[in-house]
Amino acid sequence: MDAIVERVGGVDVGQATVVATVLVGGAHERAKKETRTFRTVTRELLELREWLVAKEVTHVALEGTGIYWRPV
Repeated sequence: MDAIVERVGGVDVGQATVVATVLVGGAHERAKKETRTFRTVTRELLELREWLVAKEVTHVALEGTGIYWRPV
């Protein structure tokens, strides 16, 4: 299978934490994976944003149950 997006993120939103994973890799290489956990306070949500921007993520998939995803 060919890679469509070279820099992608996945975010799982909970009540107290947000777990984010970034996959970086081209069509003919194994993707590198990095996962970080952030608390759901404003300062750490801004850190999450800065981390995704620094990793040059172009697409993000979000998973969250209930209403906890709204601040993110």
